[in-house]
Amino acid sequence: MPQRKTRPRTAPRTAPAPAAPSVTPASPCPCGLDAAYGACCGRFHAGTGGTAPTAELLMRSRYSAFAVRDESYLLRTWAPETRPGEVDFDPGLRWTGLEIEATTEGTAFHRHGTVTFTARYVHDGEPGALRERSRFARHEGAWVYVDGDVAE
Repeated sequence: MPQRKTRPRTAPRTAPAPAAPSVTPASPCPCGLDAAYGACCGRFHAGTGGTAPTAELLMRSRYSAFAVRDESYLLRTWAPETRPGEVDFDPGLRWTGLEIEATTEGTAFHRHGTVTFTARYVHDGEPGALRERSRFARHEGAWVYVDGDVAE
């Protein structure tokens, strides 16, 4: 879920960064799996669970990082050749759900993988959805987000 022209945007940061939504380790994980945030994506964000073992789990953990506004995790899991300098969080945007539609490769036995997903959001009170086919690759042994194609 990279920064794109099709995603709702804000002006360059001149005001303080928006407050992250309140998610505790016991909260349901934003990624939609039937687990608490701390035992699911939160362990990857905190660095206590190693790295995501599959491209799909990396996709889920990155979605959750967008939901909780964890810039350091997003940048850490972005391929160096496509990584931006910062992540532009829109204070009027709230992520509300993730649906994984398809995956190709992306397991412990692969070097590359794709994940097609729909991420639902509310932007300034209006619901919307972002559909993307994301590409992932191994970098120094860990899965990283490379780039993606947004469906119109």
